[in-house]
Amino acid sequence: MSTAIRIKLSLMMFLEFFIWGAWFVTLGTYLLHNLNASGTQVGVAFLTQSIGAIVAPFIVGLIADRYFSAQKILGVLHLAGALLLWRASSAPDFNSFYPNILTYMVLYMPTLALVNSIAFRQMQNPQKEFAQVRVLGTLGWIVAGLTIGWLNWEQTNSLQATFLMAAGAAALLGVFSFTLPATPPVKSGQSSSIGDLLGLEAIGLLKNRSYLIFFLASIAICIPLAFYYGFTNPFLNEVGMKGAAAIQSMGQVSELLFMLAIPLFFSKLGVKKMLAIGMGAWVLRYIFFAYGNGDSNYWMLIAGIVLHGVCYDFFFVTGQIYTDNLAGERFKSSAQGFITLATYGVGMLIGTLLSGDIFDKYTLGSDSHDWRMIWLIPAGIAAVVLVLFLLFFRERSGAVATNSTEAPVAYGETSAVAPG
Repeated sequence: MSTAIRIKLSLMMFLEFFIWGAWFVTLGTYLLHNLNASGTQVGVAFLTQSIGAIVAPFIVGLIADRYFSAQKILGVLHLAGALLLWRASSAPDFNSFYPNILTYMVLYMPTLALVNSIAFRQMQNPQKEFAQVRVLGTLGWIVAGLTIGWLNWEQTNSLQATFLMAAGAAALLGVFSFTLPATPPVKSGQSSSIGDLLGLEAIGLLKNRSYLIFFLASIAICIPLAFYYGFTNPFLNEVGMKGAAAIQSMGQVSELLFMLAIPLFFSKLGVKKMLAIGMGAWVLRYIFFAYGNGDSNYWMLIAGIVLHGVCYDFFFVTGQIYTDNLAGERFKSSAQGFITLATYGVGMLIGTLLSGDIFDKYTLGSDSHDWRMIWLIPAGIAAVVLVLFLLFFRERSGAVATNSTEAPVAYGETSAVAPG
């Protein structure tokens, strides 16, 4: 891969995740303070991610893989997304805001697969080259958070500007996409069933009892994950943290560092311990949030944020490696699509609706909430999932793929993931 192409792909990744991080982290605070939304409405807004994740395989599988070059589809989706983000920024209330952000996420979520496809198609050795490009995506998310903190938009009630910033970046990436290396469709003329597009052909993996336990745990652990996405930023702002969005970017730094260390931990600890540590970190993080504050226990807030790397990488990245190892060569792609549908589709759907209801239930006043209870509930859910997982999951060394005679693959072959 030439240096020029590497630079283009790196800039593509940077903008892709800068756009998402520019508005998603502070969405809950914006809705509660600027649009006077309820907790349930905040949950419904974050639910758009799940809807987009469910729709994404159809857009990528039915259009990008068969009819148009991936870089052109990417450009069109981001240009349309820029318009929708701009419209969302000027929405006077939740009812007019929601259709714009729902449509936007339906268009944005497929781009996560498209940027990976464009990058992989240009690489001779993705196992060595992809990480060098993908790391710019995490950096883009971090820079977005630092920018919001540096401009003090949370304290000055100016979070409307986050959508305008994201819209500008989306327009830039939309135009830039047409200059990316050509990535023509690879399945032109082929037909696929709905089950193929959703990865349902990998459903045979559930015949493996241990994988079934992992699969159910993945759905269940996404319920407390939804609390983090939806209400961490409002919580940190309410308890007095200055520049909360910028400080939250420490979670992505942690994620990046732990992701680099995953191969070492994986070889030393194995699947079960890795997954258990990831779930245990969720319990500990929410306990820190429940008892942390802006005064003497400020360190708990920081610790809860920094734990993000363990929470996300040890469970979700390890889970994707585990899935990849069991699936075999034939079912690799469909198996990853299947687990993504289960987690970001089903699990996050349940979690976003539940978290909104819990937030409303423990609202004490217009600007006051019983955050201890709001965080102890997802801590309890994660603890139950952890205990059941430890009781019923059985790790088998040298596991063989259930749907293929292929041997298990190495860590480096696992698919890429978005920031958690």
